[in-house]
Amino acid sequence: MKGQNMSTIQHLEELRKRIIFTLVVFLLFFVLAFIYVQDIYQAIVKDLPFKLALLGPGDILFVYLMIAVVVAIAATIPIAAHQIWLFVRPALTPKEQKVTLSYIPALFILFTLGIWFGYYLVFPVVLKFLVSLSEDMFTAVFTTEKYFRFLLHMTVPFGVLFELPVVITFLTSLGIINPYRLQKARKYAYFILIIISISITPPDLLSDILVTVPLLLLYEGSVYLSKFIYNRQQGHKNEEEMNVQ
Repeated sequence: MKGQNMSTIQHLEELRKRIIFTLVVFLLFFVLAFIYVQDIYQAIVKDLPFKLALLGPGDILFVYLMIAVVVAIAATIPIAAHQIWLFVRPALTPKEQKVTLSYIPALFILFTLGIWFGYYLVFPVVLKFLVSLSEDMFTAVFTTEKYFRFLLHMTVPFGVLFELPVVITFLTSLGIINPYRLQKARKYAYFILIIISISITPPDLLSDILVTVPLLLLYEGSVYLSKFIYNRQQGHKNEEEMNVQ
């Protein structure tokens, strides 16, 4: 019992070290991003067809903080994933260690790809649609804070959702899920993804389709990857059983 308690304490201490290290890295990336935040801000707003307004002196600081936080999170993702891998590594076999380590670059790449998809494909269409609603009826004034809140709302969720293939293939490689369960849960997954799509886009058919279709394709791609990994694992098991016999 005493040894078990010591083991639990050691695990908690190891987890605490990993969390602290990740937070320190995040803060370093945050400071670095904040140093160059004006350049990032100018790159984002340089092609806007309208001027952004400020309602108070604290608005621009809030926007700078939002930009720095998003950049720091994106940069910290591979570091955080590596720390998680180091924490669970003792419980994994050498083969599982190698497989799980290979997912770390994919986490960063897919998060960045999701941000790119939201910023360059979804955001311009949605923004254009919303601006067109005002036409000659209203004078449109875009505040810096609300514009960047809307921008983050239209991009960051895609960065998270684009991690779906990595999560599903990772869980498949560990034997937690399999493609047949994913296929049975398809209609529920579709329903959830459609609800997410509708909730993050304005109420028009074009925006809903523009967001929903890629997310459904993303799920189907995840199922295909899960099936590929599952079949390969089953093939290896069959070979090992034949060698034993």
